[in-house]
Amino acid sequence: MKLALFDLDNTLLDGDSDFEWAQFLIEQGVIDRELFEAKNLHFYEQYKAGTLDIHEFLDFQLKPLSRHSRKVLDGWHEEFMRSKVRGMMSSVAQDLVANHRNAGDVCIIITATNSFVTAPIARAFGVEHLIATEPEQKDGEFTGRVAGVPSFREGKITRLEDWMAQRSWNWESFVETAFYSDSLNDLPLLNRVRTPVAVKPDAILRAHAEREGWRVLEW
Repeated sequence: MKLALFDLDNTLLDGDSDFEWAQFLIEQGVIDRELFEAKNLHFYEQYKAGTLDIHEFLDFQLKPLSRHSRKVLDGWHEEFMRSKVRGMMSSVAQDLVANHRNAGDVCIIITATNSFVTAPIARAFGVEHLIATEPEQKDGEFTGRVAGVPSFREGKITRLEDWMAQRSWNWESFVETAFYSDSLNDLPLLNRVRTPVAVKPDAILRAHAEREGWRVLEW
């Protein structure tokens, strides 16, 4: 049994679904451009620099979900998929996932972006399993808070090992483990798998990958 792990934003997607969801809400007039756009850019730059405070960011990102009903949010997300996400799904990325899936590998998208934003994207890629940051819900509606451990940096390892344990699996259950990512923030998990693959990597990850002799993909 083989395990194929995929980061989502700027790896499978040619862009960042987290950032684009906030921009989409701004464009729809749901959140105030003056108040939110600069903050959205600020958090995105922190993420790229590896300095993001994930809890501060999640407070910013999840609050808008709590101000609207799930039915309304789902409607907006359908339009978000049409207008933003589909264009970020390159054929190369879709083929990569399909090749692993057709080989019978266990495929997981593992992302720091919350599951409300990413679950429909995972389905669009044909990936059954998603490990994402979970927004807290009460009676089917979002509270604006995070539930459990965010799927970010070392938290991705924690969440993945919990996912394995629920299935009576562990790292030794797999003859091969591969992880595709673009980001220095994923170095903890990249260093944990047998086959780390840097995809369009940022400068820090590229330097690390070249030093360690990791495979680097560009598309």
